Amino acid sequence: MKHISLLSRLAFVLVLCVSQYAQAQEDILKKLQEIAVIEQKVMMPMRDGVRLATDIYRPKTDKPVPIIFSKTPYNFNGWGDGEQKPNAYQAALDAVKRGYAYVVQNERGKFFSEGDWDILGPPTTDGYDAFSWMAKQPWSNGKIGTYGCSSTAEWQMAVAALDHPSHAAMVPMGFGAGVGRVGPFMEQGNWYRGGAQQMLFTTWLYGTQTDAFARPNFPKTASSEDLTRVSRFYDLAPEMPKVDWAQGLKHLPVQDIIKNANGQKGIYEKMIVRKPNDPDWYKGGLYHDNMPFGVPSYWFVSWYDVSNGPNLALFNHVRKNATDPNVRDNQFLVIAPTLHCAYKRATENTIVGERSVGDARLDYDALIYGWFDHWLKGEANNVLKTTPRVRYYTMGVNKWQTSETWPPANAEMTTYYLSSGGHANSLYGDGKLTSKPVEKDEKPDAFAYDPAYPVPSYGGNVCCTGTAIQGGSFDQHQMETRQDILVYTTEPFAEGVELSGSIETTLYTASDAKDTDFTVKLIDVYPDGKAYNLDETILRARYRDGFDKEVWMAKGNVYKLNLSPMATSNYFAPGHRIRIEISSSNFPRFDRNMNTGGTNYDEVKGVVAHNQVFHSTKYPSQVRLPIVKK
Repeated sequence: MKHISLLSRLAFVLVLCVSQYAQAQEDILKKLQEIAVIEQKVMMPMRDGVRLATDIYRPKTDKPVPIIFSKTPYNFNGWGDGEQKPNAYQAALDAVKRGYAYVVQNERGKFFSEGDWDILGPPTTDGYDAFSWMAKQPWSNGKIGTYGCSSTAEWQMAVAALDHPSHAAMVPMGFGAGVGRVGPFMEQGNWYRGGAQQMLFTTWLYGTQTDAFARPNFPKTASSEDLTRVSRFYDLAPEMPKVDWAQGLKHLPVQDIIKNANGQKGIYEKMIVRKPNDPDWYKGGLYHDNMPFGVPSYWFVSWYDVSNGPNLALFNHVRKNATDPNVRDNQFLVIAPTLHCAYKRATENTIVGERSVGDARLDYDALIYGWFDHWLKGEANNVLKTTPRVRYYTMGVNKWQTSETWPPANAEMTTYYLSSGGHANSLYGDGKLTSKPVEKDEKPDAFAYDPAYPVPSYGGNVCCTGTAIQGGSFDQHQMETRQDILVYTTEPFAEGVELSGSIETTLYTASDAKDTDFTVKLIDVYPDGKAYNLDETILRARYRDGFDKEVWMAKGNVYKLNLSPMATSNYFAPGHRIRIEISSSNFPRFDRNMNTGGTNYDEVKGVVAHNQVFHSTKYPSQVRLPIVKK
């Protein structure tokens, strides 16, 4: 009876929460109706005849107004209690109160929008055509700003390359899924890191990709009024069964993970077989560094996001290469110590994982609307002079800092070398990180990597993996007891040391496998032994000579590997130490290399790789650290 009573109380609480949510949405909608003209399910035409479902909220005024535009694959229907729409009307209310029209649109193939959905694949002309349609409306002043985080940001860069005359400004946040190739990174929208698949897209696509076989469509004769009415009780949002991804991602082969979870059939099966330089990556909505760029931008990046490195590289790329000085000189950047799209969740005591990084709050609304007020309204608010070029948060000392460049001009790359007596395995080994080059030949460190028993991901710079990984900074020292992790640590610092910038890693390696991975993790070691992760990277050895070719390893040969850079801003207080972990797996953050030299995505059985890391006068494995000189 007690059990039944408990279930009854839980059911009551759930019903109460749903009721409170629905009431909150009703209250916001009533406020909107008082100040806004509302047009929902406007079917905006694209050049190929496909129509995209669009909701428009604009101030009740006869004067033309600027537009804030958000395009998304997510469900923005204001009715119901779906997880993806907790503030369906709040963004519109915030914008309208400030004198903006707020326009939100579903990508083609999502919910009420027509066409076929393909992440990173819809034509960039969809954005261009939407700008043209909005600019022609009698209530528009012809100025449009784009805004959003993650999937509502990823499309903005490629459209900025088209330089539509009405696209006056943009605010991309957590935008790495839209960056294809930039500088040393060829992640193709976060699908890869160093040629290894980032498994976040497996879990994300399970809940997001569209199953064309099962997706219902409304007739083209349906009016906006009909669609708005229907959307109150039927919004095409599938109810995906919950999956324990901590177990689900272990399934082999990788190409069948979603199938094994009885998920939707969609583009995952097409994307999983692509190599990093597949031509299909260059056909859709990804931005690549051979493309122009035409829009002033206020970029927002997070230290514990999945793609801080490519994001920062893109900011620098645009600042250096945009041909229009008005664009090149009007790029600004904020780097927060948060998880993916968690900027506004910073508090007086911001906890990221299990590490406190202090009071990391910013008034993001003031920053963003100040930016839009200048570019879309033409207000003389002095924002370009008062906004720091780069505002970045330094963890450890826990404060916001500013700079005219990224990295700061006073950050100097300083080389630290790996060293050991040949037994750097685990926390209890003899691995050292030293500022002096190795002066004699040292025995290489060796470990066995078995894809059946990979090093588990613990925290990190990740998102969207459900129950598989909790992102952020966690004490790694228990993980470091494994023999398949090499550990290299500096002596405790007598004076504090700040790292702000990119961390570059060169390893000299060998393996008895045709192909294997090498992973690196950057750690802040506290005086009490706690070891907090800052960033991590990986390289699939077959791509050591570039992502446009595959070359295999031969037993007995030593190979030089330059891994994709890591990035951070962290203060190592006196008594702290810098640590580098090296292994061959970080699963399920990255897919496991089966070590066979095969295609990997369709393989069920792997082989054990016996891997080595060299550090000697001939093979000086090293990390280059951006140490800020005070």
